[in-house]
Amino acid sequence: MLTLHGKGVSAGITIGRAFVLKRERIKVQEYVVPHAFIDSEVERFTLAVERARRQLREIRDHIPDSAPAEAISFIDTHLLILNDTMIAEAPIEHIRTNQWNAEYALKAQSDQLIAVFEQMEDPYLRNKKVDVAQVVERVLQNLVNPLDRGEEPIPDDLGGRVVIANDLTPTDAVVLKNRGIGAFVTNLGGPISHTAILARSLGIPAIVAVHGATRYVGNEELLIIDGKRGVVLLAPDAEIINEYRRRARKIERARRELDILRASEAVSRDGVPVQLLANIELPEDLEGVQEVLASGIGLYRTEFLFMNRKKPPDEEEQFEAYAKVVRALNGRTVTIRTLDIGADKRVDLDTPVSVANPALSLRAVRLCLQELGLFKVQLRAILRASAFGRVRLMIPMLSNLDEIFRVLDLVHDIQDELRRQGTPFDTKMPLGGMIEVPAAAVSADLFAAHLDFLSIGTNDLIQYTLAIDRVDDTVNYLYDPLHPSVLRLIARTIEAGREQGIPVAMCGEMAGDPRYTRLLLGLGLREFSMHPAAMLEIKKIIRESTLHELETLAAEIMRARDSRKLHLLVDSLNAADDPSEELA
Repeated sequence: MLTLHGKGVSAGITIGRAFVLKRERIKVQEYVVPHAFIDSEVERFTLAVERARRQLREIRDHIPDSAPAEAISFIDTHLLILNDTMIAEAPIEHIRTNQWNAEYALKAQSDQLIAVFEQMEDPYLRNKKVDVAQVVERVLQNLVNPLDRGEEPIPDDLGGRVVIANDLTPTDAVVLKNRGIGAFVTNLGGPISHTAILARSLGIPAIVAVHGATRYVGNEELLIIDGKRGVVLLAPDAEIINEYRRRARKIERARRELDILRASEAVSRDGVPVQLLANIELPEDLEGVQEVLASGIGLYRTEFLFMNRKKPPDEEEQFEAYAKVVRALNGRTVTIRTLDIGADKRVDLDTPVSVANPALSLRAVRLCLQELGLFKVQLRAILRASAFGRVRLMIPMLSNLDEIFRVLDLVHDIQDELRRQGTPFDTKMPLGGMIEVPAAAVSADLFAAHLDFLSIGTNDLIQYTLAIDRVDDTVNYLYDPLHPSVLRLIARTIEAGREQGIPVAMCGEMAGDPRYTRLLLGLGLREFSMHPAAMLEIKKIIRESTLHELETLAAEIMRARDSRKLHLLVDSLNAADDPSEELA
């Protein structure tokens, strides 16, 4: 029996035969198109774009009503990219001006666009380059003859098979789900990719970053996929198969129990309430928030309004986007984060800027305080939206008190303007800050004295603290949320909020990872914000935990001096009384 290891991104166990999806990346060649054939080449490109558009719409139309909102959302994202002038029209200009063939014109344009995203420090925004690449690949597939690509057709009925591929797109995941896939394993990918998120939402056990999976696994080979542990077992014996069947039954029972919890409160055994909020990117993500009955929205990313356009949105466009979400939440909290893009992209979004180190450059609040015209428009729109519900304003990447004071002055000035104009807004709208820079965590007590709430952004906090990029394969093995330094910064921030009497939330990936829930509860965290797909599992853990016991155990964990021992203690904390262990 051979064992392969990767990153488990969607829990669950599947026992099935392999289907190896052979799909090589299209190799684009450059050649000159004679003037007489330019119009024909433009038409060839236009038809390929239209075919890609029809394919995506057809996939979307065949999504069952029972599918999660994310399934439609990700396909709509790809349609938006496909309709963007940078993809749908700019290559035509290259064909006419440079006499490039359609494939090369599209690749050259996409390379330029992807380079912009690659310079972005925020992992969420940088990951948008994957969406662009996937859309471009779909158009290229329509430009190149399938026989020339050497691809085999995917069977209409996969009947519980395990798909082994180099990589998969969100649309692939939807199509494969509809064809009865049992699980998938890819050579590439990461936990924050849209395909990984969609796999979790669709309930498809999935493992990514299994280097060499397509090389080691053969068609029809019997496999066991353990999506929790990121393990692929090839040619298992009867005893191993029976053991994993037992585990699979246990997981299925736990999943049925989760569905019962939708309308239940997130309250610990000893009666302590915990707020479970959702992270969203688009107003369309509201359906997923409503499905799990989240307490509100702990992170409403606003970058979607500013991306893939030459000019930033005006006040009315922003106001409508924010007010739509606020109204839909009907009195529940909506935490709107101000713009978090950097100097790796100009404010007019027309041309990229080369930055030596985007991580330490002009981004988030730093950029907004330099581009006050841009920032004031967004602040006005958010304040106006606050008249329709419970809005909290959140500032990203704060690193010193002066930034807080400048933002507070701006908010007060805009409030005065709105009063003079007779425009309604919430005069008591809370203003909070994200703790994602180590300097902010160290000085959290100083920040807490001037803010109404804090929110820990663990993705950036961990990267800045450990000086590593978690999407860089050469160093991401060092990415460790349980590093003692990281835990001390988190604990210090929670304590600062407690001392000042203001709430502290967490909106990074760590908040939605069941492995860390009990530790964070023990450290005093009472507000978690996460992707809606993770919420029911976190709620179950909360309801089965006794917080005053967790506080004692967390204090012991914080005293650990050895990282290995710390990890063992956290595992023990989760195994002590955790019926949902198999789902973690």
